[in-house]
Amino acid sequence: MLTVDLDQLGLSPGQVCLDVGCGEGRHTLATYLLEGVFALGLDLSAEDLATARGRITDMQPHSPGGQIGFATGDATALPLADETVDVVIASEILEHIPNYLTVLEEALRVLKPGGRLCVSVPRQWPEWICWQLSEQYRTTPGGHIRIFDATHLRREIQQQGFEFGGRGSAHALHVPYWWLKCLFWRREPEPSLLRWYHKLLVWDLMAQPWLTRAIDSLLNPIMGKSIILYFTKPRTAKATVGDHAL
Repeated sequence: MLTVDLDQLGLSPGQVCLDVGCGEGRHTLATYLLEGVFALGLDLSAEDLATARGRITDMQPHSPGGQIGFATGDATALPLADETVDVVIASEILEHIPNYLTVLEEALRVLKPGGRLCVSVPRQWPEWICWQLSEQYRTTPGGHIRIFDATHLRREIQQQGFEFGGRGSAHALHVPYWWLKCLFWRREPEPSLLRWYHKLLVWDLMAQPWLTRAIDSLLNPIMGKSIILYFTKPRTAKATVGDHAL
């Protein structure tokens, strides 16, 4: 289940794509399928990284594909040299990290001039409903500690020095599932309605039927669970005199 539109990243052979907070590696593994690209996934969870590595064999590309690696790494202190990466993906991680601005600073540092950054976060109003329905949703260890306003986040990223390149949204059909999940958070076993909806989402993911894909695309601009923002690191730094940019 991809949140990021890889076509928007313009990856080409010989480039390096860093997936920060990669979890079980969904975007890293998808990038691995692109010819000549080196996909690197970093995460703090040894368990998630083990799962990700175990999926590499299942994702062997039919075309030449690229290279892939997974390693332990902190998004706020990336173990990489300056200007060594062509693309950074930070998908659904900023809402978990107290000092999230440091993640953006680190992304700017490791990206080459002209490199691309992709950030995705939960959409504000569906996320707010989840918070109202369940306290455990946000207080469970590793849960979401903030709700982002996408416009404000875009400005913060631009203030770091990035140039805005576009916006997208995804996973509208997942929003009702999470509302139900929050509503019945304490229920064991899970209600049949919730189990049925989960099966529907898995079927949709695997089968990609045109009807649910069309409904998802239609609803995404309004209630897509994830907002995706695309940026570019300028090729030349902006010089300043006093408070005035040249």
